[in-house]
Amino acid sequence: MVKANLTVISDFIFLGFTDYPKVKVIIFVLCLLMYLITLLGNIILISITILDSHLHKPMYFFLSNLSFLDIWYTSSALTPMLANFVSGRNTISFSGCAIQMYFSLAMGSTECVLLSMMAYDRYVAICNPLRYPIIMNKSVCVQIAAGSWVTGCLTALVETMSVLHQPLCGNSIINHFTCEILAVLKLVCVDTSRVQLIMLVISVVLLPMPMLLICISYAFILFNILSISSVDGRSKAFSTCAAHLTVVVLFYGTALSMYLKPSTVDSQEIDKFIALIYAGLTPMLNPIIYSLRNKEVKAAVKKLLIRNPLCAFLIPSSK
Repeated sequence: MVKANLTVISDFIFLGFTDYPKVKVIIFVLCLLMYLITLLGNIILISITILDSHLHKPMYFFLSNLSFLDIWYTSSALTPMLANFVSGRNTISFSGCAIQMYFSLAMGSTECVLLSMMAYDRYVAICNPLRYPIIMNKSVCVQIAAGSWVTGCLTALVETMSVLHQPLCGNSIINHFTCEILAVLKLVCVDTSRVQLIMLVISVVLLPMPMLLICISYAFILFNILSISSVDGRSKAFSTCAAHLTVVVLFYGTALSMYLKPSTVDSQEIDKFIALIYAGLTPMLNPIIYSLRNKEVKAAVKKLLIRNPLCAFLIPSSK
């Protein structure tokens, strides 16, 4: 029965932002800018982390992982929408939809885990500086990063398979600009309580739990900052923590509002704009907030500009 219904759906049709013709072009331009800035910022960060030996530290190792997955995350979510806008086509094949859904879920889920591990890394560095090189050695960092990727990829596989193995009964119109799992789940014509339970369990593991770990880590960090005697030092530390927490709240807050809202709430139109925030805005802000404001990173960027003067046309100089 399921196989028969699955063969009926060969292509899906995206509604996207067709209900908002007046702002459709504005949305396209904003998404294109977010995507290009995300690519540029994250590619710069990955490049300097590899090329500059001074950045061969746990913090930058995790940041380069974050940059790598942000590139894939934004690409899987935004590039199909941008391509469809340019071509005028709003369709995607069943296999293409499955791949897009999997990659978006895998990258987003990996980021949920990785951000919590990065917060723990900062906690150890600030609150236990003498033991930091022992606790966060190279082997541990690789294991943490690998664990984040494996967790994200496996949970995404479970969710994708759970939804796409349900009968869709010929309905092929997705009220979204991408193959977002909740939008595709709306097309299923049988009871989805089991699938929703699976998604709820995974969402609780990937959203509130990592966010709790981040809050605890930053609570200890802030407590440690209060002991800093220098007013300037304390102010800078608070500023950095506030910037990090802003991105965290933006990412987890939008994801929580999407995946842990009551099943009775129908907010598909709002969900499209929320998706633009966590799939487009936060990946763009991550390299700026976490790295490009950092003195070591600025110095590494200057070195890159000196070695490759051509890059000066693409990268604004950091003062």
